Amino acid sequence: MAADWEEIRRLAADFQRAQFADTVQRLSERNCIEIVAKLVGDKQLDVVHTLDGKEYITPSQISREIRDELYVHGGRVNIVDLQQIIHVDWVHVESRANDIVKSDKHIQLVLGQLIDENYLDQLAEEVNDKLQETGQVNIAELCKNFDLPGDFLTEVLSKRLGRIVQGQMDQYNRGVIFTQAFVSRHKARICGLFSAVTRPTPVNNLIGLYGFQEHLLYSVLEELVSSGRLKGAIVGGRQDKAVYIPDIYSKTQSTWVDSFLKQNGYLEFDALTRLGIPDPVSYIKKRFKSSKLLFLRAVCVGHAIVDQLEASVEEAVNSGTWTDLQPMLPSCLSPEDIGILVNQVMRTANVHSSARILSSTVVVSEKFIGNCVSLFDDFMQQRALKEIKNNPVFLITEEDMKQAAAMVESTSSSKKDKREEQRRKKATEGSGSVKGGGGGNAREIRIRKTKKKGRRDEDSDEETGTAPQRDRNKQMEVPFMSLEEVTAVLEKHVCDCPEEMLSELAEHIMRPLTKMYQEVVRTVFMSSTKATSGASRKQSVKDLQEEINNLCHNIRLFEKGTKLFSDETQANISKHILKTVCSDVTNILLNFAAAEFMVAVESPSSITNEVRVKILGKLPEETKAPLMKLHNSLNGKSIEDFLTNVDPAAEACGFMLKKGDKKRERQALFQHRQALTEQLKVTEDPALVLHLTSVLLFQFSTHCMLHAPGRCVPQIIGTLVGRISEDQQRLLSSYQALVVKQLVSQSKKPARAQEDADAGTEEGDEAEAVRKELLSLTNEVKDLVLKPRKTSVNDD
Repeated sequence: MAADWEEIRRLAADFQRAQFADTVQRLSERNCIEIVAKLVGDKQLDVVHTLDGKEYITPSQISREIRDELYVHGGRVNIVDLQQIIHVDWVHVESRANDIVKSDKHIQLVLGQLIDENYLDQLAEEVNDKLQETGQVNIAELCKNFDLPGDFLTEVLSKRLGRIVQGQMDQYNRGVIFTQAFVSRHKARICGLFSAVTRPTPVNNLIGLYGFQEHLLYSVLEELVSSGRLKGAIVGGRQDKAVYIPDIYSKTQSTWVDSFLKQNGYLEFDALTRLGIPDPVSYIKKRFKSSKLLFLRAVCVGHAIVDQLEASVEEAVNSGTWTDLQPMLPSCLSPEDIGILVNQVMRTANVHSSARILSSTVVVSEKFIGNCVSLFDDFMQQRALKEIKNNPVFLITEEDMKQAAAMVESTSSSKKDKREEQRRKKATEGSGSVKGGGGGNAREIRIRKTKKKGRRDEDSDEETGTAPQRDRNKQMEVPFMSLEEVTAVLEKHVCDCPEEMLSELAEHIMRPLTKMYQEVVRTVFMSSTKATSGASRKQSVKDLQEEINNLCHNIRLFEKGTKLFSDETQANISKHILKTVCSDVTNILLNFAAAEFMVAVESPSSITNEVRVKILGKLPEETKAPLMKLHNSLNGKSIEDFLTNVDPAAEACGFMLKKGDKKRERQALFQHRQALTEQLKVTEDPALVLHLTSVLLFQFSTHCMLHAPGRCVPQIIGTLVGRISEDQQRLLSSYQALVVKQLVSQSKKPARAQEDADAGTEEGDEAEAVRKELLSLTNEVKDLVLKPRKTSVNDD
């Protein structure tokens, strides 16, 4: 480098001599520029152009000028300002500044500014002056004043604590520096304030009221409490819920809690909260570690109450009576807590299998319930005899069928063969009545109409069918007593029982009483089976023949209605018909055949797919083959296959199906329409109203019967486009949209959604609005069918 500079000096001397020499030996400005450019290009000379291009400057000179400017600006200068002062490109200034920072540990580059130690010492002195004046300084405020990063300032001031900055930094919050005098004043204020506190006081309230520094207050307060200077405790840690509780209050509080628990045997959480205990459960567990307390939702109960309840329950079970626990329970218990406590007592006493809970607080032993059931034995026998006299034919169970089979087998085989031959002969002649075997009277059952609860589509499907079909879908059950009658009997024979307990006891024993009554009725019925006349059996078979003919005729008419839909919808409706009406026909034929050959069966409505397979396996081959084909057709998609197989199956059972005619078709259409219309008049369920109205409008406009599931209602409404007026179509579509909206909201609601709706939630308001709108449109939708003179469709 020295040789290069020596070379430059020689060149400079030569340039100077050349300047003073004759004109012939002087170099032009252009030559000088070219020579310097050549030297720079050969890396023999390291110089930088100034921004105006008229001067050269060396890197070392840039460094010297940067240091000079840093000194002139008091130890802090921005690189952008240096670029304007030195008059060279910013890249060179930044490069030399980085080199200076690397070579000199007393100079730092912060946010594009060069800062030396002298400036930082001056900054620390200013901070110290402010600290001594105010007692504390905040790093965040210093960042705004000095335009420097918080972490940088924290590090700089931390190094100078105790040397230039006479103070200390908060160990919990490094953004605050304070003096020892400030801490002493703060500590004195805190000590005086909390010494005057006589009741639980939230610490946050005092911070806001007296302007304490939060972290410093907690540190000083914990120190004063731990040293014993303040007699009290801090509950809740260093959080918003932190509360200072003086010892004098704690002692009074503890005395009250101990006294209340000792006198009453329980503690209510709300009472402890009102007393100033922010976390009652933790407080109780901590204070009564050795006590056996039962914690409920809003109360904890002592062992004395629990032991008393257990003793009362065990006494009731052992003596076969009942006991009401309500007088022994604290009056503040909620229904939920009562349920938890009573169940816990039942588990502890281990009497779950020998007792029941009625009316939430009444424990009744199973022995007592059994005695109550036995009160109805005489009533059952009397009612059974009366029922048999009025209705001599009932549903026969599998065991009853076996008994009937044994009774029939006692007759001579020749007589049985003769009846079989007569039945086959009559069937070939196409007669409407058939002489059946001994099981014929098993088909004649008494159906009681009951309201079926379940899925909406299934409800709608069954209710839109024909009246005989709906009757067969209901399981026969002989009624015993109403709930009011059972309650009245209990009131006469059971004394000193609460009214609510008797009502629940009556509900509890209602089902076992009904089952027992069914068995009594069947027993009485089986004892009178021998008295059943042959004429009654003939009449039963005749009615069965007529029923099968009606169902098969309806199936043909239903199939005709499906032809007006698309292939997909037609397949869905066909499957539905196969599963309902066609299954009914199959079950009736199978049940008749089973009874004829003395195979034990239930009623047709209770025969499932699996039961059909089991029964078919017990039938003779000549009867089994056609019925098996009919059974297999139910699992297909074509009604035609079923109708093809129903004739051979009916013939195998001794029935001849009649061919339909126009007169019978008109009669079936009229009966079907009347049945649906009567049902529409009484129903108020929007989904069922829409279903029935759509099916009836379809029948009015197409003169075809329809038996479709609820999920096909949109397709039914779609077929009505062009068949009814636009106003009617618009009304039907609007009503359909509202029904869908209501069903969707009902399917998505949790168990307590109705309670939220009653409380006025937004979801409840919307559901209520939909319900009201449906209510206002229901009569208009019904009138589309019930007042056909106002519609554009044609009547039958």
